[in-house]
Amino acid sequence: MTSDTSTELRGAGGVQALETGLSVLDAFAGFVRPAMLKDIAHAASMHPAKAHRYLVSFIKFGYVEQDAHGRYSLGRNALRMGLAGLAQVDAIRLVTPLLDELSITVGETVLAAVWGNRGPTVVQWRDSPHPVTVNVRPGSVMPLLASATGRVFAAFLDPALTASLIADELKERKAARLKRFPDTAKDVKELVRTVRDSHVGVVVGDLVPGINSVSAPVFDHDGRLVLAITALGNDAVFDADPAGPIADAVRQAARTLSDRLGHGVLPDA
Repeated sequence: MTSDTSTELRGAGGVQALETGLSVLDAFAGFVRPAMLKDIAHAASMHPAKAHRYLVSFIKFGYVEQDAHGRYSLGRNALRMGLAGLAQVDAIRLVTPLLDELSITVGETVLAAVWGNRGPTVVQWRDSPHPVTVNVRPGSVMPLLASATGRVFAAFLDPALTASLIADELKERKAARLKRFPDTAKDVKELVRTVRDSHVGVVVGDLVPGINSVSAPVFDHDGRLVLAITALGNDAVFDADPAGPIADAVRQAARTLSDRLGHGVLPDA
């Protein structure tokens, strides 16, 4: 190994020059508009002259572009790589190991649901060592107001998709004289606010007497709700407190998957 090669290698086979160059590319993640050299260098904690040398190479290979005003932005190849990464992300596939781990962590039944043509639809299910008796399995459609899963979709999904289903459920509640929260349009607004504030949907025997559940939202790189992760169990042992350990574990699982899907990677405009 030559001295030049040995100084280039770092850690367990890392290439220092490449890592330094990638820090320049990483700097672009903090800008929503084309940036000047001095700003990119500052974000990369690098002298402008050094940052410029890397930018010249990135421009050569299409990962950076420079406009007529001397400002830099990510190029076509950077976009192509980003799109390729997103294309490889599958929320339903990625949630599988998270559900397995969550079921062990909380010791309760857990599920994942996506938005289907009739509402929140269960796509994966894991029984706990002491399974609960509920008529819910993959393919089941959950109500928006009476289930923790549904409340997450009611709170975070586009209201244009949920408005008619919520109105139908309120009518059904009124016809059946169900006097439990939420019962009116005003109640629904309060419910949505509560779920958004706590980032978790909760029911305590609302859907099935004696069964509690908590659910948390999963978002993609565009901030869109793509999935809900839910835990449920017998009310004698299941702590449905939004600040309790089960809710915390469900929220953390949802955050982990959201991160994997690229949520929060893009800066706010």
